[in-house]
Amino acid sequence: MTAAMAPTTFAVPNPQRGERGDRAGALNLLIVDDERSVRDACREIATALGYHASAAESAEQALRLIESQNVDVVFLDLKLPGTGGLEAMRQIKARRPDIEVIVVTGHGTVESAVQAMKAGAYDYVTKPFSMAELKLLLSRVSVHLKLKMENRVLREKIKSKQGFGSIIGRAPEMDKLYRIIAKAAHSIHPVLILGESGTGKEMVARAIHHSGPVRDKPFIPVDCGSLVPTLIESELFGYVKGAFTGAVQAKEGLLAIAEGGTVFLDEVGELPVDLQAKLLRALQEKEIRPVGSTKYLPINVRILAATNRDLDRAVTDGSFRRDLYFRLNVLSLRILPLRERRQDVPLLATNFLERLSQSSGRVRELTDDAMKALLAYDWPGNVRELENCLERCCAMSSGAVINTVDLPSAITGASPRLAAVMPESRILPMVELERQTILNTIAQLDGDKLMAAKLLGIGKTTLYRKLKEYGVEL
Repeated sequence: MTAAMAPTTFAVPNPQRGERGDRAGALNLLIVDDERSVRDACREIATALGYHASAAESAEQALRLIESQNVDVVFLDLKLPGTGGLEAMRQIKARRPDIEVIVVTGHGTVESAVQAMKAGAYDYVTKPFSMAELKLLLSRVSVHLKLKMENRVLREKIKSKQGFGSIIGRAPEMDKLYRIIAKAAHSIHPVLILGESGTGKEMVARAIHHSGPVRDKPFIPVDCGSLVPTLIESELFGYVKGAFTGAVQAKEGLLAIAEGGTVFLDEVGELPVDLQAKLLRALQEKEIRPVGSTKYLPINVRILAATNRDLDRAVTDGSFRRDLYFRLNVLSLRILPLRERRQDVPLLATNFLERLSQSSGRVRELTDDAMKALLAYDWPGNVRELENCLERCCAMSSGAVINTVDLPSAITGASPRLAAVMPESRILPMVELERQTILNTIAQLDGDKLMAAKLLGIGKTTLYRKLKEYGVEL
């Protein structure tokens, strides 16, 4: 930086006197300048105004920082040693299009600022500039980012209500989830989605993919819990001709097919430890080796993963690699179970009934008593169980109104057979109630486990795991 600011430029406002920026919020500012005195002064002003500020002395250092920390705005001097400010701005926008760049230029070189504006800069300021100018710029960009985020969240809500996955809800916790999805959608980092079975983890993954810049690229889900280890490896990495018996021709792996897009690893906690090591290497090195091959192939794919397991405990007991956990858990979000956002049950139920009415051509509605029963139920199978429950009610009911008697006995109370053998005063643990419900459902369906899983609102992998825990032969 060649031009210097006047000494009075760095008068720092006193927050005690009401001069602190009122729109600062969570704005993260990165100051890029090769002069330490300028970096320190700008950081001091920004911090006093209520912003989070960090600094870099070169374009190279700035590019490393935006890859490792959250940055909303870059305050960038155009005259830098090494990689120039204009080229640095282009690289910043290429890597993180959501970052706003304010360029700083010396007096008499406004034409370079105009070039920067054409290349995507938010605004520019010429040196020397005053504290008031800096404060005004930060205030404007803060409001701009806030409005941009609100618009993005609104688009997410609209998409979800149009059936863009069953992400439906107005509970305060859902608003927070929408904001996290919007933030994650414009990031390139892996995301770990946590939640019980049936909460809609795949729908959240699809929302993240389809709301981001790679929405036109492939989204490929992989159910890690339903495939045997050898099949998962060949599915993810592919194989060459002759790699094993039956490999009559080469097959491209899903990590390669999804080039530029997203691979969603559902139930990633079920991956065997040896396969976890191979996945970790693929993510770190951005390359894969097909089964039976000696050559590595480059990949460019984003990983979204989900699990209903407690991965912290799995890491402790050694069933899940710690390094892979940290690699997948760069960004994380947790979906609340339906019992913790009961106010969304009527909204979800109405939405599901509308979909079923459109597909069948028959309009159905719930009575007040039936809705109260739905609200009182804990929904261990979460949103999936609610949807399957209403689908079953529509299939079994011949009328336009769904009454309490049309609901499954698990929702309205204990089944008649259980009530006959169990005193009313006897209280069973939830684990035992779950076991009896699963086994009774399978018995009533003459052993049809897939249909039982569908009616119970749980995945087949979850059902088989629980039957194994109960000691039932599969």
